[in-house]
Amino acid sequence: MSLHEALLYTRQSDGKVKCCLCARRCLISMGAPGFCLVRKNEDGVLYSLNYGKAVSVGVDPISKKPLYHFNPGALVMSIAAAGCNFRCQFCDNWMISQDHEAPGNPFPPEEAVRAAQNAGCQGLSYTYTEPTIFLEYVHDIAKLAKQAGLFNTFVTNGYMTPEAVQTIAPYLDAVTVDFKGGADPDFYRTNMSVPNVEPIYDTLKEFKLHNVHIELTNLVVPKIGDSPERISILSKWINDYLGPDTPLHLLRFHPEYKMASIPATSVQEMEHAYLTAKNQGLNYVYIGNITDHPAENTICPNCDTAGIKRCGFEVTQWDLTDNMRCPVCGHPIPIKGKLWQNNQRFPYALF
Repeated sequence: MSLHEALLYTRQSDGKVKCCLCARRCLISMGAPGFCLVRKNEDGVLYSLNYGKAVSVGVDPISKKPLYHFNPGALVMSIAAAGCNFRCQFCDNWMISQDHEAPGNPFPPEEAVRAAQNAGCQGLSYTYTEPTIFLEYVHDIAKLAKQAGLFNTFVTNGYMTPEAVQTIAPYLDAVTVDFKGGADPDFYRTNMSVPNVEPIYDTLKEFKLHNVHIELTNLVVPKIGDSPERISILSKWINDYLGPDTPLHLLRFHPEYKMASIPATSVQEMEHAYLTAKNQGLNYVYIGNITDHPAENTICPNCDTAGIKRCGFEVTQWDLTDNMRCPVCGHPIPIKGKLWQNNQRFPYALF
């Protein structure tokens, strides 16, 4: 199942192909792979090398994505295939995202959906690596999942083409788009090998147009990616284009990969970033990667009541009314779906 004709490419007159999946729009010579390493031109035909090959599969609480305002408490089958269109020097999953050999275990779409059902999941999430570059695989799983009554979510860097969003959006229910360093263009170029951040904003507008539930993260990296000005600019853009009720998760950086010498972001820095985002009018700002912090909770923007309390991945207290309103003042809290009660509280891996 490792060789599968790709979606979204055009053939050129000289045997090259132009990939139209991610915003790089690679022009790929015969016999060569694209930047992602998992799409290859063979005799003028572009193939996906990672179709049906999963490098990581596990059951996660949906809050790990993180998705706080979409089916809280639900379990998802998380699936990753090899490859990525970024080169983040701090990548948590660099072993699978930047492998040159497109490894993986056979895990066809039908088996993926069946595994999710057998594990008692309410949905599937395409995550850990970049789902954009295994879109063909995601598309076929997601279509079957919808038919089976399961939802689908993306955890993505957002560096997609409008064509890619339009292809997958009919089968996607929710998306987490991950920013880093406050979307600072210099940070992206220097530490992630990404030439331009503008396509990410275009992706978000396209997802909103297709009524996909959106939550955002921003990784706060000490000294090189923690600018309050950049966080303020990003938060204002979210407010202006996606709306003040769009959840923003500010994630604490931990030393990893080629940035193992940079210290973890301090709690004080994270709290300052939180206030910076709130000051731009966002109603639901969260702090992630700091367990048992008050900013894990969902706070009513009208009366400051904690309607949902969390500790890590777990919902520890749920006080919203049946129609998702604050129990004190009745203000509507934008939660899509419902609260799910699952016995499985912690993530576990299938492989």
